[in-house]
Amino acid sequence: MTRPLIPPLIRSIDHFVLTAGDVDATIDFYTRVLGMGVETFAGGRRALSFGNQKINLHQAGAEFEPKARVATPGSADFCLLSDVPVAEIALHLAAEGVEVIEGPVPKTGAAGALLSIYFRDPDGNLVEVSNQV
Repeated sequence: MTRPLIPPLIRSIDHFVLTAGDVDATIDFYTRVLGMGVETFAGGRRALSFGNQKINLHQAGAEFEPKARVATPGSADFCLLSDVPVAEIALHLAAEGVEVIEGPVPKTGAAGALLSIYFRDPDGNLVEVSNQV
């Protein structure tokens, strides 16, 4: 692994943005399936909240500025950490009608070994939920 020549300038992730085809459907999915909270902030914007992080939501075609150059529903691929065993999460997903497309499988995360499952949200984003091993 190559080390940077300067000290790290970034400590953690505060939030990221998902562009949603239907913000209400996205909120329903993440609150019902993953237990996230919902926040409304500046100008009626909405976000999903969990821990000390959040996922801001942009409605496709009505994104807030500034935005990604190509803001497209279904183009995200991200990993979320959970303390609930992924086998239990997989059972919950099945009960909610969400197909696990891979896992549980061993993976490597930012802080080491993970056990992960993969599924898609309503826009087709790839969501990985993992336990640190």
